[in-house]
Amino acid sequence: MLNLSMDVLRVKLNTKTRLLGLAVVFVWGVSSVCCFGQNQDSEFTFLLPAGRSECFYQTALKNGTMEVEYQVIAGAGMDVDFTVLSPKGVRLIMESRRSDGIHVVEPTDEGDYEICFDNSFSRFSEKMVFFEIIVEGQGGDAGGDEEWQGLEEPDGSLLEYKLEDIRESMESLHKRLERSRQMQTVLRAFEARDRNLLEDNLWRVSFWSCASVLVMLCVALTQVYTVRRLFDDKRRVYT
Repeated sequence: MLNLSMDVLRVKLNTKTRLLGLAVVFVWGVSSVCCFGQNQDSEFTFLLPAGRSECFYQTALKNGTMEVEYQVIAGAGMDVDFTVLSPKGVRLIMESRRSDGIHVVEPTDEGDYEICFDNSFSRFSEKMVFFEIIVEGQGGDAGGDEEWQGLEEPDGSLLEYKLEDIRESMESLHKRLERSRQMQTVLRAFEARDRNLLEDNLWRVSFWSCASVLVMLCVALTQVYTVRRLFDDKRRVYT
């Protein structure tokens, strides 16, 4: 009877241990999602009117990294002027009449960076511009370490789970997924630009093909009319 009671007690303890382990893993999952912090990446597609410029502002912390990528996906010429100004007003990057570009600012200063696109050189054609800003080194993991420290048991063990290794793997997977999403966004922008260029070229080819057909018809009718006039003799013949 005593042995039976001991076995029942052991089963209950094992069940409680398993439930506790599942609870720890669940809390770890929630904290791992929170520890990634708010996503600092942003992307935007806008229409830049002819003869105007548009500026955007991105906040960055000190000693971080900011990557800016842009593409002109529609519009005659497919080009714009591009500049980046630091929070102190220093012109860091300046490009003239480019269709795309990738630039990295490292290390960054604390403050708002000014990112401008200029289409003032074009008087009639508006441009559609896509750009993406990737900001790193802004301390997104600041609140995550305390959550992980709270998972430790009073005796210092981690319930036989290498939570630190799992956390590193999750962070690495998160960064790779974010990079994959960014690459897919860039590829979609390339696809949109190629599609707009293809449709523009198709319209031009169709227009000039129709014009050529009309010219050929006019020339053919003119030739027929001219030949008929050569053999049209209206003089009377008397017998």
